[in-house]
Amino acid sequence: MRNTALPRGPWPGALVFLLSVFLLSACGRDDADAGHEQAPATVTTQRLQTVRWADELKALGTAHARESVTITASVTQTIASVEFDSGQYVEKGQPLVTLVQGQQAAGVAEAEAGLRDAEQLYERNRRLAEQQLIARASLDTQRAALEAARARVATQRATVADRTIRSPFAGVLGLRLVSAGSLVAPGTPITTLDDVSTIKLDFTVPEAQLSLLRPGQRIVARSEAWPGETFAGAIATIDSRVDPGSRAVTVRAEVPNPDGRLRPGMLLEVGIERAAREALAIPELALQQNGARSSVFRVEADGATVREVPVQTGARRFGEVEIVSGLKAGDRIVVEGTVKLRDGAKIRDLGAAAEGSRPEASGPQADATGEDAAGPER
Repeated sequence: MRNTALPRGPWPGALVFLLSVFLLSACGRDDADAGHEQAPATVTTQRLQTVRWADELKALGTAHARESVTITASVTQTIASVEFDSGQYVEKGQPLVTLVQGQQAAGVAEAEAGLRDAEQLYERNRRLAEQQLIARASLDTQRAALEAARARVATQRATVADRTIRSPFAGVLGLRLVSAGSLVAPGTPITTLDDVSTIKLDFTVPEAQLSLLRPGQRIVARSEAWPGETFAGAIATIDSRVDPGSRAVTVRAEVPNPDGRLRPGMLLEVGIERAAREALAIPELALQQNGARSSVFRVEADGATVREVPVQTGARRFGEVEIVSGLKAGDRIVVEGTVKLRDGAKIRDLGAAAEGSRPEASGPQADATGEDAAGPER
């Protein structure tokens, strides 16, 4: 039988020494880790208080002219002259196009001559009737003939008026689509005319937001064509029906446009101002976002420990977030240094952040669907 016992020598002592060195090293690392965990994180905190909150519902709208029409002819005729230029501002009743009217002008002259003859004959018969030299029936017959002559003159003058196309209202003309000598017919487009002194702004809002709307409510429109500028207006009409397909209601606002910078067809971002209210708001920097879950680090009563508490957010503005639930006025939260924290961590406050200095002016908020954008990543 082979002897399997370990050889005698200094091996047991060496093993004991190596094991001792390993245990001491491990204990040193544990002590260092424990000391590191106990070191408080340096943060900045802020005590919460209610603020006056005036937010906006957001939507996209399309601009329309106050009045808009395509200028066309009412008869078939050749254009004699064009009396406007593209993009020109015109007053109501201003002539735009004159059609050839030679035959109609002659008809007017003929009718006017017949009218003068009828007037003279009627006047002669009236004097005779007063002297009882003719019957009253003859005078009545002549009076009817006079009225018929006047009607023929009015008819001929109307045909001449149809050969002059005038502006139906004051506004800005579009592109000129015809020239002198062109043959036009009823429905032939000559140009467009838009009254853009006031813009009708149509947009849709989800039916869930219908209770927040009312005629006269202030709105603010913004256009990419004029960055940094706003155009104020008010809701004029709310449609009486909700679209069963989109579950949205169409709203029409009116926006004054004295300088004509807004044009029909433009896409505008609409902010619908809601009534101001008292709300609890926190800096957006303090909000922790993990998917759909939002939380905040709240300082405990001892002032040295934080707890991560879930919160429900509302609207946003100017780097602030409305807190609907999860916090209350008087709570102190961590604003800066949140990346170093976890639930139950120790903190060292460098000093409370500025409190009570938030702006109260309204600004862009939740969109018309009522959904919030994701919080900033840190």
